[in-house]
Amino acid sequence: MKKINDISFLPRWIILLIDLALLLSAIVFAYLLRFNFNVEEVIAFKFTEGLVLFLICHLIAIFLTQSYAGIIRYTSIEDGLRISYTTFIGTVLIAIVSYLNYWYTGSVIIPLSVLIISFILAVVILFSYRVLVKNLFAYYRDAVRLRKNVMIFGAGQYGIITKHVIDADPNARLRVIGFIDDDLKKVGKVLNGAPIYDAGYNLDDILEKYRVHEIVIAIANLSVERKNELVDYCLKAHVKVRTVPAPDKWVNGELSMNQIKEVRIEDLLGRESIKLENPKVAENIEGKTVLITGAAGSIGSEIAKQILKVKPKKLIILDQAESFLYAIDIELTNLDVKKDIEVIPVIMDVTNKRRLEFIFDKYRPNIVYHAAAYKHVPLMEMHPFEAVATNVFGTKNLADLSVQYDVKKFVMVSTDKAVNPTNVMGASKRLAEIYVQSLNDSKSEEVKNNTQFITTRFGNVLGSNGSVIPLFKKQIEKGGPITVTHPDVTRYFMTIPEACQLVIEAGIMGFGGEIFVFDMGRSIKIIDLAKKMIQLSGYEVDVDIKIVFSGLREGEKLFEELLSDNETTLPTHHEKILIAKTERMRHKDIIKELQKLNDLMNDENELGMIMQMKNILPEFVSHASRFEALDEEMASERKRKWSITRKIS
Repeated sequence: MKKINDISFLPRWIILLIDLALLLSAIVFAYLLRFNFNVEEVIAFKFTEGLVLFLICHLIAIFLTQSYAGIIRYTSIEDGLRISYTTFIGTVLIAIVSYLNYWYTGSVIIPLSVLIISFILAVVILFSYRVLVKNLFAYYRDAVRLRKNVMIFGAGQYGIITKHVIDADPNARLRVIGFIDDDLKKVGKVLNGAPIYDAGYNLDDILEKYRVHEIVIAIANLSVERKNELVDYCLKAHVKVRTVPAPDKWVNGELSMNQIKEVRIEDLLGRESIKLENPKVAENIEGKTVLITGAAGSIGSEIAKQILKVKPKKLIILDQAESFLYAIDIELTNLDVKKDIEVIPVIMDVTNKRRLEFIFDKYRPNIVYHAAAYKHVPLMEMHPFEAVATNVFGTKNLADLSVQYDVKKFVMVSTDKAVNPTNVMGASKRLAEIYVQSLNDSKSEEVKNNTQFITTRFGNVLGSNGSVIPLFKKQIEKGGPITVTHPDVTRYFMTIPEACQLVIEAGIMGFGGEIFVFDMGRSIKIIDLAKKMIQLSGYEVDVDIKIVFSGLREGEKLFEELLSDNETTLPTHHEKILIAKTERMRHKDIIKELQKLNDLMNDENELGMIMQMKNILPEFVSHASRFEALDEEMASERKRKWSITRKIS
């Protein structure tokens, strides 16, 4: 049998003929009502001329308003208004002709009472016919295939729009049976033909009673906490959850069915957005030349997008990853905010100081955002030379050139792994922090320096390249298992836009020498994250998809920290942004230590290089790593020296 959804739309000429037939019935019935159903009186009162005039005038009105062009199965209030408008125009035309005829001949073609009755009847009949066809179509569609019951969370403007979108899509296989809302003033009322229920009282009974298969969240500013509560509740009840994007994400300002997506884990881990609307951002960046390193990465590319909005003169995006740099260059070029801003892609390695100097000399950047770094802990534990070369000496190259070419601001992206580092990656980032901070302090020493050096330190970003969430998604798509390193591993998370907003804000807020840390909220257990991702995908944990523990990787911590034991914080004008008070090294001292580190790196003396890092950073204690033996060796040496000192004393 042919599916109802496959039935073609009726040709316009058939709808036109049906409309004319219904209009004819309206005028005939109006005459009968006017003359108390006395057919002889009706015919005697210029009935034929009246019919002809009525049909001609309404035919003209129909062609003027195109009322027959709508798709009947999708009839809405707008169609009712169009029918009223069409019928009104037809009635006005008849009235004009009747008045002119009366003025010339003294006789009336259609009585005024008949005209008024026919207008009312025509509107009611034409709209009722369309609604009837729409409902019959919907009923038949439901009869030939199963549709899943849906409730919309949010009985407001976005909820109404969402209902219209779902109802209008024949392929959605969804039927909106009601709204749920936290606002008790709305509960018990009917909105757009659907009842409103209390989202907080006996919701489980409602979901079970009406066999609700899905809930669609249609509230623009729903808090993350409330969203988590609702999602947890639905997951326990085996009810699927979707969400409507914010209105600014709608395509051409209109919501479509394919934009109503399943709730993502990122929607539940993100915290309340921190507003960092500093008017000085535009003031300090507009018209300036900005250099972003690591611009093809998650953080660097988002910084580039946000920087474009405040209209720099030039934006230099630098990265060694050719394909990703090409992709972000195309994306930035297509942004509406770009306009006359010159975006310059540069393929380059930050360890190549000679090539970097060429870029600094050619473009003379005013602001540098340094996001280029190797960040994957296990890989850098396997390749420590690369970590040191890029994260330490690549940073040093950029910082030294910033001083040499009189860059106003140098903002470095660091990581919470730099705090009490247990791996080479974290230690290399801590050394980079120390160096840029010492270079800022060197203004009072022998280095001529007008550059303000600022560091931002934060945890994991949601959805970044190589992070745990994309990995878990791929494992779920393959049917599992999900691999978690340890049942007690926890991590801090924040969104990429929020992290980048912090980086930009810090560049404006800082005067130089600060390490800004961010209030990351509570840490998340990775195993809880894995379980929720499985449930959101419609599976049961350890039934459909299993979780297995693979053991901590080299250098991996159970938990991350934003401050070391020796660090305290100072407040800023924003309660969520703090300044870490860290132990500092004099510039000439760190220069000497880094020279030793560089010599060991160039000699490819791996153990010697790691030992030197530990000498500079006493807090660097390797964990689950082949370099743990060095810590034991250093502890024995300290014990031996202490014993000798004690004997001498």
